[in-house]
Amino acid sequence: MLAAGIPARSAVPSATDTLSPIWHPSPNFGARRDGLTPSLIVLHYTAMTSAQAALERLCDPAYEVSAHYLIGRDGTLWQMVREEDRAWHAGAGEWHGQSDINSRSIGIELDNTGFHPFPEPQLMILEALLRQISERWSIAPENVIGHSDMAPGRKSDPGPRFPWQRLEHLRLAGQRNHSVPPDVQMDAFRSLAQSAGYTAEADDDTLLTAVRLRYRPWGKGSLQPADLAPLAK
Repeated sequence: MLAAGIPARSAVPSATDTLSPIWHPSPNFGARRDGLTPSLIVLHYTAMTSAQAALERLCDPAYEVSAHYLIGRDGTLWQMVREEDRAWHAGAGEWHGQSDINSRSIGIELDNTGFHPFPEPQLMILEALLRQISERWSIAPENVIGHSDMAPGRKSDPGPRFPWQRLEHLRLAGQRNHSVPPDVQMDAFRSLAQSAGYTAEADDDTLLTAVRLRYRPWGKGSLQPADLAPLAK
């Protein structure tokens, strides 16, 4: 049974529906540094066996990790840290040349091992939550990213099963390009990736893997024209 205020599984939450998360505070948070406010939303998968196991981990001071929100596979929504505060979810990484992603972002954990599809009830709540967070903090779709985007090689979540194109269609994530640029070389690829936000240090293979996780997780082998197309403007 969903908590009071959370839309039923059969109902598609709209931008005007007010989500009422279950408040389950984590001690693992602090103040945002340097007067920063949220300008990014970072999506994660929990890589754990259940939402309850993830909730316990995210609220255990011994592990020093947390997130602002956790969404269960059935659409249950928990909040562990206030949006105004700095949760400990992103770790080392960079996006568009900016570090300390924790101070710049809101972290959303999705109950998923990384190997199975994301259920419809979970995605409906995620979409409603993204709309409301983006409106509260004026966060552009281009600033909804995956953990793997800001930490290439170190992280792979939300993983190859995450439906990024669904979020793009709803304008809840940045739109990919579909035209193939003429220069299919690694230098051109790296330049396009950096312009798109992938500025964290990474070798060529690691960068290619990170970009493929976001845009074409089925991609294999060496650099292909289709790897550059989503990044071209």
